[in-house]
Amino acid sequence: MSAETERHELAVARYFEAWNAADAGTLAKAVATAWAVDGSYTDPLADVRGHEQLVAVITAAHEQFPGFAFRQTGAVDGHHDIARFGWELVNEADGSAPVAGFDVITLDDEGRIRSVLGFLDRVPAGTA
Repeated sequence: MSAETERHELAVARYFEAWNAADAGTLAKAVATAWAVDGSYTDPLADVRGHEQLVAVITAAHEQFPGFAFRQTGAVDGHHDIARFGWELVNEADGSAPVAGFDVITLDDEGRIRSVLGFLDRVPAGTA
């Protein structure tokens, strides 16, 4: 595995650690580890920048989908400071995944996320 591939996979692993953080303290720490200070997240439902707003978006997702976890689908594909990957939101009780999509991230020189551009491929009716 190349150093570039390892860098992309580490950034994506940190991304999922943030999205799956179990409590506020863990979430704040995971966001600070994964994202640059002025990092952003944009998808059809959100457009935020900075750690505080990132924490708020992730917290809102957990409130909307309690008992769910974000899981990577497929491999991370990347080059230079850019990577893309698929994901789904899985109900931990029954394994269903009502929400799925893919994200494109850009990284800073330290391997932290500068930006996320998210795309929703599957959403429950009335969500998007």
